[in-house]
Amino acid sequence: MSLFFASLNSGSNGNCYYVGTRQDAVLIDAGISCRETEIRMKRLGLSLKNVKGIFVTHEHFDHTKGIAVLSKKHQIPVYITNPTLQQARLRIKPHLIARLNAYEPISIGDLTITAFPKLHDAVDPLSMVVDDGTNKVGVFTDIGFSCEHVIKHFAQCHAAFLESNYDEHMLEVGPYPLPLKNRIRGGKGHISNRQAATLFKLHRPEFMSHLILSHLSEHNNSPALVQNLFNSIAGQTQMIVATRYRETELFCVDGRVKNSKSVAYKQEQLSLF
Repeated sequence: MSLFFASLNSGSNGNCYYVGTRQDAVLIDAGISCRETEIRMKRLGLSLKNVKGIFVTHEHFDHTKGIAVLSKKHQIPVYITNPTLQQARLRIKPHLIARLNAYEPISIGDLTITAFPKLHDAVDPLSMVVDDGTNKVGVFTDIGFSCEHVIKHFAQCHAAFLESNYDEHMLEVGPYPLPLKNRIRGGKGHISNRQAATLFKLHRPEFMSHLILSHLSEHNNSPALVQNLFNSIAGQTQMIVATRYRETELFCVDGRVKNSKSVAYKQEQLSLF
């Protein structure tokens, strides 16, 4: 079995990540509009009929903007913790609200989704790993610091979305006020390029085939800077920098093949999904 994954958008203007098999899929967050989610999935040859759940990492608007409309229109259950639901004030139909708690695996078809705690300035922040029994794809954004939960799960993933939010020098000399700078780099905000690279170098499993660098700051980072840094340490892992303007390609990972290379499904995907 294979897992397919893509970033539909990544950045402070909205975050949404797709992970699924040929039959069943989930969205991790839905921080862009329902219309944009539909457009971007259609361009990838993906169907929202296969999306069986939206998993919410935390209440910030760039992760929740499109959830209420998307859930209502397509009747997709929203997996969310009670504190996050209360804080986000999302208008979701009661029958579409599903319970989510850290380390309580949720099965959807052949997928198992496990949420785990992370450090972020939110009421009940979680990250996710999606597992099909052979492959694991993790979403590690808004993590503040590489805590033991993040390290444990990152080291098990065949592919991952990893935050690389800011360049430390650019943040220091940039236009943000000091309180905002301190929030970003204070251990419960975001991780820098250097911190992300350290996590990758120290804890990457040898079978990790893809790393999608995510949630880049518009003002305190540069996609070229991130790409160059991670290309220098990539080894056998393919590096992709996600953008805040559109979706990435659709990638595929098959953990049965050691160090499996990227398969961007362009030619076959319309017949697959």
